[in-house]
Amino acid sequence: MGSVAWKQLLLNALESNSNLKHSSFMQLATIGTNGKPSNRTVVFRGFQDNTDNLQINTDARTRKIEELKLCSSAEICWYFTDSWEQFRINGNIDIIDGSNPDPIKLQQRENSWFASSVRSRMQYLEPNPGLPCLNEQPQAEITLDPSTGPVDAFCLLILEPDQVDYLNLKSNQRLTCKTSVSAAKKSWIMERVNP
Repeated sequence: MGSVAWKQLLLNALESNSNLKHSSFMQLATIGTNGKPSNRTVVFRGFQDNTDNLQINTDARTRKIEELKLCSSAEICWYFTDSWEQFRINGNIDIIDGSNPDPIKLQQRENSWFASSVRSRMQYLEPNPGLPCLNEQPQAEITLDPSTGPVDAFCLLILEPDQVDYLNLKSNQRLTCKTSVSAAKKSWIMERVNP
């Protein structure tokens, strides 16, 4: 029940805020390699096939990948400005890069690649993110064949939620949803809490 409730609340928030380009942007927090919090803005790329799992595209060369390899726990925070709703979704992230041995996951990665715009795909051909610029000259124009599959730098992240904290500031309502696993079956427990 809880899964349906929080996911439906999120789908409703996405729909009611769809007129705002930034409604697909959320903050992803990880544990930095130095043990301190590390946060950045990422783009929601939809739910993974008939699940509650959230998809995020990223560059395999970014610091977040190194951090997630050390600790897969992460949390996203999403605020919808028109409806005054906040979602904090906590869980573990599965990193799917080109070296993943699972053909189903590789297909998901490819599907996510082709679901992105060519402009978005081209960012994975740029120099390594976060490294110093070595050349002050403008870079030569990069081209990409739109029919070519994912490049090595492209990575799909799948966040499998295990806890959701929902806050609606208009109605002053707050719900928490937590997973419970019994007999290898995952279920959600929802509770109304004070805002």
